[in-house]
Amino acid sequence: MEMKFEEALKKLEGIVGQLESGDVSLEASLAKYEEGVRLVRLCQKKLELAKKKIEILVKTKDGKIKIEPFGEESARKRKGEK
Repeated sequence: MEMKFEEALKKLEGIVGQLESGDVSLEASLAKYEEGVRLVRLCQKKLELAKKKIEILVKTKDGKIKIEPFGEESARKRKGEK
């Protein structure tokens, strides 16, 4: 089963703390760094998936409510920008 975002972030924070402390050998530091990179990628992937799922309710000019995907592009459309 894939790790949850919160769990991955907590592990990543722990790794950063260990690396910043300087109490880890070079070999262990490299292993921690590699694990950290893997966790960063996992977190980025999960955030991207969440971003794609988020939708916002928008009130149209005639007062009706419609659902639009969340993001900069939809915000520009609501403001009338291109």
